[in-house]
Amino acid sequence: MRERRYRSACGMLVAWCSCLVAGFDGARAQDASGLVTVVPEQTDDVLANPGMGWETFHRTRTEDKNLPSWIPSTVHYARWGWGTLEPEKGKIDYEFLDGVLRESRDAGQTLAFRAMCCSTSPRRPYHPEWLRSVSGAVVTTRYGDGPELEVPVLDEPVVLEAHLDFIKRLGARYDGHPDVAHVDLGSVGWWGEWHMSRSSAAPMPTLDTQKQIVDAYLAAFEKTPLVMLIGGGPMLKYATEHGTGWRADCLGDMGGFSPNWCHMRMAYPQRLPEADALDVWKTAPVAWETCWEMRKWVNEGWSLRFIFNYALALHGSVINNKSAPLPEGDDVRPEVERFLRRLGYRLVLKELRHVKQARPGEPLRLAMKWQNTGSAPCYRPYRLAYRLSSGEGEPRVVAGRVTVDRWLPGEIEPFTEAFFQEPADLPPGETVEVADSIRVPDDLAPGAYTLSIAVVGEHDTEPVVQLGIKGRVEDGWYPLSTLTVSR
Repeated sequence: MRERRYRSACGMLVAWCSCLVAGFDGARAQDASGLVTVVPEQTDDVLANPGMGWETFHRTRTEDKNLPSWIPSTVHYARWGWGTLEPEKGKIDYEFLDGVLRESRDAGQTLAFRAMCCSTSPRRPYHPEWLRSVSGAVVTTRYGDGPELEVPVLDEPVVLEAHLDFIKRLGARYDGHPDVAHVDLGSVGWWGEWHMSRSSAAPMPTLDTQKQIVDAYLAAFEKTPLVMLIGGGPMLKYATEHGTGWRADCLGDMGGFSPNWCHMRMAYPQRLPEADALDVWKTAPVAWETCWEMRKWVNEGWSLRFIFNYALALHGSVINNKSAPLPEGDDVRPEVERFLRRLGYRLVLKELRHVKQARPGEPLRLAMKWQNTGSAPCYRPYRLAYRLSSGEGEPRVVAGRVTVDRWLPGEIEPFTEAFFQEPADLPPGETVEVADSIRVPDDLAPGAYTLSIAVVGEHDTEPVVQLGIKGRVEDGWYPLSTLTVSR
């Protein structure tokens, strides 16, 4: 359904833009000297933009003592047990979740989170204590050679019904919430990772139960992006076919568990093609979490460039390093900065053209060239907007009709022999010719106006995205040129 809506909207936008380009070219042919052409200068800054980049873990940006000042973070990531989020049957702890959302917002972040059912710690079970009081089935098992653990039996009707109802109510409250970045489609398996590896007596739920849980998340979260855990087997394919992104929890494993097996060379190259999920990034986000954390990579002698290029080639939007300290070494900061310049979307205005003069009440056509030099699209339909300001009166802001959510980055073919030798640098996306048109306000007084541009929200005209160009002023706008308004 989501894909069908996108194709229809995309087709309409292409047709509309083609008409605008034709109209602008006609004006240029009539009076080529009446055009202003602006070529902005690109910046090498690491950008802080919504829904992408470096995630903090179970603490906000302002509370993360291991977050260097040179790393921006706009996403706070956390995961909790079902029992923490629903300590009483039928009563989700909204006060707790709303408090975390408020703390994240105050720190300039949105929240991404996961709910879990099966814990490997006997002192911290993830399922609610009240399950037994409603005759919900709980089984005793072990994780490897560890102590006895209790985990809920999701196949049991009472437990399944309670958990599906929990997901439904969670979505009723938080789907589309402006402070929620994305939700992990968790619940099943150890830590919500969709596997029960090394469990002595607790198998995975049946495929029918798994499908009911996936369907519950899809129904509950129609607006907020979902990411499915990469270990989901058949459910990874099912979820991504229905519009979710995916999440991998062991980026960087180059052989830390076994000399003959690792996630980077064996697991991901098998699971993603099997699920037909290699192109999911074009419509839904990819989230990475480091295996151990980055200090382990450096201590093992694994190449940061290899791992980071791998993550970019698979079009990640965010990375969670568990709020651990960065490794030591002179090359660490340059490599991390290089990675963060590409991670997620990076929108670069290459050129802007418009007429020198315009009149109130008439259309002002703007011809632009844009390029996404990052690793992923922007998944929100943020809009281009334009501001006309002078030394007198309040600036006038007009939103255009162009959204930035379908400008794709470049691609390379992953999992080839050459890729495993050294993943290549991800190329920038193709330069996209964009045509927009706004109406010059009817009551705009004659004079010279500074024309500024910004990417603004879906429903307001506040700048929300930092562009990959220089010239940004404190309020988030980018002054570009001068427009003369005459009667």
